[in-house]
Amino acid sequence: MNALLSIKPKYVEAIVSGKKRYEFRKSIFKNRDRGMEKVYMYSTAPVGKIVGSFIVGGIVENHPKQLWSQLKELSGLSDIEFFSYFGVRERGFAIKIEDVDQFQEPIDPKDLIVRFVPPQSFYYVDETFVDLLMRYEKDE
Repeated sequence: MNALLSIKPKYVEAIVSGKKRYEFRKSIFKNRDRGMEKVYMYSTAPVGKIVGSFIVGGIVENHPKQLWSQLKELSGLSDIEFFSYFGVRERGFAIKIEDVDQFQEPIDPKDLIVRFVPPQSFYYVDETFVDLLMRYEKDE
């Protein structure tokens, strides 16, 4: 199973550089027990393109204070950014980022999907989407 995640450009840069080793989310994949394999990174405005992917190395679920205590050195975030994001939530999720692949040329998702709408957080992508994406990247 694969997903497309919306990620702000500054966090995409931190992921690609290796400073951000976990992606934090308020909600997570419903079918995670079936195994989330790969995440494709959609860099939000002003970029607006799919810029790469990473392998999901695991998902940690805990109270945000515990997540911060465990993972702050690998978060790529300041404590203010982290706690502002989670607010008063009692649960949070951390996706472990492994094997980052930055595309040579970012891909405009509108070239692949006619009525593409950026995901609010994420959405699942099927094998057809992945095949199109990989074919498109090889052609660039």
